[in-house]
Amino acid sequence: MRTSATKVRDRLSRIRWYVRELTGESAYDNYVAHVRGHDPEAPVLSRRAFERMRTDRQEADPREGFRCC
Repeated sequence: MRTSATKVRDRLSRIRWYVRELTGESAYDNYVAHVRGHDPEAPVLSRRAFERMRTDRQEADPREGFRCC
């Protein structure tokens, strides 16, 4: 039997996952998991380099990601 604290924790975890997906915060974690899953020996970009690459892609092709400015 699940306690109410467990239910609240589960809901908060789901909300956190949704917000991270919606804001793109989980993109780096997904990238690392993808690289490690395909080739564990492959080099992985640093978080900073990954975010720079994402920003450069978005600026080169605005359809890639939503840009308000």
